[in-house]
Amino acid sequence: MKLWTVLAKYSPPIFVVLLILISFGKNIAMAAEPEIAIKKYDPVAYFTESKAVHGTDAYTFSYHDMIWYFSSQKNRDLFAADPQAYAPQYDGYCAWAMTESRLAITDPEVWKIVDGKLYLNCSRAAYEKWIRDIPSHIKMADRIWAEKYAGK
Repeated sequence: MKLWTVLAKYSPPIFVVLLILISFGKNIAMAAEPEIAIKKYDPVAYFTESKAVHGTDAYTFSYHDMIWYFSSQKNRDLFAADPQAYAPQYDGYCAWAMTESRLAITDPEVWKIVDGKLYLNCSRAAYEKWIRDIPSHIKMADRIWAEKYAGK
């Protein structure tokens, strides 16, 4: 049989199968690893110890496609029971940057709890700008987060 005849007869189904296999392989390779939340700091400790505390690999929990780290089993269990009570606002992105409609990785040592919610900032300078008018900045950041980033 000539090569032309073989290709004409078999290549469309083979081609489709190869495309499917290649696409499937890309999806596996491109599957996102869960993000590490707030640089492995314990979100519950901000509330219970009033300070930034590093978590440990021994106590983790998955929430919002991120891995959260905790300094104790007790803190992990508190978070697991009510993640929204302890997770920082804007999935841990900078509160000041959110007022500028941008995402910025935070410094977990630069934080503030306002009305029972944890807010992180990317730097001391950002924090200083943010605290000049916290209520307005929260309102603006909440609106931007809801419009542009929430649920994505």
